[in-house]
Amino acid sequence: MKKFLLFSLSGTLLLLAVFSSQAQAAIVLENPLWHIVLDPGTLAIRVTPAGAAAVQVSDGVGSHRVAALQSTADQAGWQWDDGAYRIEAKLSERDLMLTVRANAAGALTLIRQPGSAIGRGLILPLAEGHYVARDNKVWNDFILQKMGRLNTTQDLSLPLWGMDHGKFSLHWLLTNPYNNQLDFSADGSGLALQASHTFTQLAPDTPMTLTLHLGDGDLLAGAKHYRAWLLAEGRFESLAEKTAKSPGAAKLIGASHAYLWGSGLIAAKDVRSWPAFLRILRSKNPLAIDLRRHFAPESRKALAEAGTNPARYQEKILVGAFNAGLNSLAREAWQTDAPDVNRLASRYGELRSEVARAFGAALNADAKDWGGGVSGATMEQLRKAGLARLWLGLGEGWEGGLWHPEAIAAGVKAGYLLAPYDSYETALPRGHNPDWATAHFGEKTYRDCAIVLDDGRFKTGFNGFGHYTNPFCMRPLMEARVRAVQEKAGFNSWFLDVTAAGMLFDDYRRRAAMTMAQNAYANAASTRWISEDRQLPAGSEDGNAVTAQGIFFAHGMQTPVIGWGDKEMQKDKKSPYYLGNYYPPEEPSNMFKAVPLKALYRSIHFDPAARLPLYQAVFHDSVITTHHWLFDNLKLTNVRRENELAQLLYNVPPLFHLSEGTLASRLPLMQRQDAFFRPLHEKLANQALTGFRWLSADRLLQQTGFADGTMQVANFSAEERSFNGRRFPPYSVTALTADGKTTVFVSEDGR
Repeated sequence: MKKFLLFSLSGTLLLLAVFSSQAQAAIVLENPLWHIVLDPGTLAIRVTPAGAAAVQVSDGVGSHRVAALQSTADQAGWQWDDGAYRIEAKLSERDLMLTVRANAAGALTLIRQPGSAIGRGLILPLAEGHYVARDNKVWNDFILQKMGRLNTTQDLSLPLWGMDHGKFSLHWLLTNPYNNQLDFSADGSGLALQASHTFTQLAPDTPMTLTLHLGDGDLLAGAKHYRAWLLAEGRFESLAEKTAKSPGAAKLIGASHAYLWGSGLIAAKDVRSWPAFLRILRSKNPLAIDLRRHFAPESRKALAEAGTNPARYQEKILVGAFNAGLNSLAREAWQTDAPDVNRLASRYGELRSEVARAFGAALNADAKDWGGGVSGATMEQLRKAGLARLWLGLGEGWEGGLWHPEAIAAGVKAGYLLAPYDSYETALPRGHNPDWATAHFGEKTYRDCAIVLDDGRFKTGFNGFGHYTNPFCMRPLMEARVRAVQEKAGFNSWFLDVTAAGMLFDDYRRRAAMTMAQNAYANAASTRWISEDRQLPAGSEDGNAVTAQGIFFAHGMQTPVIGWGDKEMQKDKKSPYYLGNYYPPEEPSNMFKAVPLKALYRSIHFDPAARLPLYQAVFHDSVITTHHWLFDNLKLTNVRRENELAQLLYNVPPLFHLSEGTLASRLPLMQRQDAFFRPLHEKLANQALTGFRWLSADRLLQQTGFADGTMQVANFSAEERSFNGRRFPPYSVTALTADGKTTVFVSEDGR
């Protein structure tokens, strides 16, 4: 049944349609800032900011029986369906706070936002943040065809979304961010959105809480309000506060990020006598026999055919096979039913000594100098290049540090942070993909630490392999392995894959169940233990807000994973968009091969007019973000400028991949970025990002502002632009710092 209500606000007569199966009177909440009408039977919501037109923010969900309704001018409460749900609404200044409690487990739709509610555009925190203009067909189609349904912990970097209405904005904040989903659908020329929550069997009495915030015309208003809420709730940790507990994190200030590849024990340059090397490798020496046992057919062929002085391609094959064989021998020692982490940490060094004894006549004399990308020589080149601050991650995991502890020590001595790429999220069965070293924890862990779904099945792990794991169950194993590896290798930082990616689970194991909220807590506790107990500043993937506590840095917020599942990018090796694969290990093509980005993804991820620094408005002075390692600064040839300028505008560090073969060519690019970024980050790392605005109608001239008064202006166009009498060169970022200095960076065409 439809019921019409008339009321007057500021002399304007408004006709409101309120829906209720019982013709229940509408609830009216108001204050001088805005007027809100709710239908208690459907939770339809219509808001009218003072002096502005009304907005139907929700058309209401299916009709429910209403009982025990009580209301005042600023709050109301009622029951649905004979007490199955209890709903409370409270108006406080600019916030309409809703609380829904359930008596039993089940899913409940809460909001059906019509396309008209978006206004001029949708403010959406996908990765760093995006502005989806109402008439942007490319974006609308992408959301409907490629996304459709969003998980609010993993798919959204912040648990919120907003609507731009020009002079004012509206923002939904999910103060309970767990067990929610957003479903998009076409609605006229805009996008409709449905928000639902699941009250789980593990915690059916946990309320769903959400807030509708009335913001001004600032597109960052919702993100700023979320930051204020985190501060009020004691859930915000500044970089300065975290660094006080882990002082080594100060080295992140001004640091560019880079991954080193080539973790094998030796490089071709370490073979000083190929005739001797081949003779020993073909001999009956026990170590040589063990190594050949792990050679692939191509490697056996190269060994059989190589002459006294093998060709360059044969050298590459043989050195690769030698290193891979050593890795296999090391893993055989600890990839057992019940791995011994101390044996893991010691076996690599033992094998290095065995190599020195068996192959000493063929290799350079000092094993401390062996290695390619991960080597003392690399650290010395970086130091001589004047790069005073760097975070360096070992792309192949912690094995490179166990092979080359002297290289790690040299990097630490140079003032860098050195970290392995580590993970505890997926456990593999014994014998499956031994090269995925970080995922081997033994059969008991594979079985007993697996996430259990509500139907009793185990949750399949990453890419369909193994099992995803419970962090409480994994914690003792994590502590033991981190401690053992760090003490042998000497790392002074750590990277935990996926831990901060917002990938959370409800675990229905009988004796130790876990909710998503507990999962998030456990993840934060794990990274805090690494950062504080072990004094290893820890970071992770993405850095989504619900799992951002406890981390210092995150990879994947500035540029996320793009085109996952796209056949041209992932599988078609003949496509110009093919990203590559994890081969060769010393310089994997998916990290180093430069390719253009498909037009769709270029528009979605790198169009400057559709980007917003939402995440930075919350966490700039808390979490240092950069690109996902699959898409470093040099990976995508046709968006390098847009990528570089946005990164500098938001004051976040660049990320590079480095190998023995690419170091010389990439150093000048790193030096150029470092010269502009490092001094600015040293000023701004502990400052909140407080402002953002477009300075031109086409949105290609943009400005960010920081708490200390510093402003940065990026010109994303090919033409010089002017604003307030100041000129900005094409493709440039101009920094106007609080001390009155002006610095200009002009991006070069990297294609």
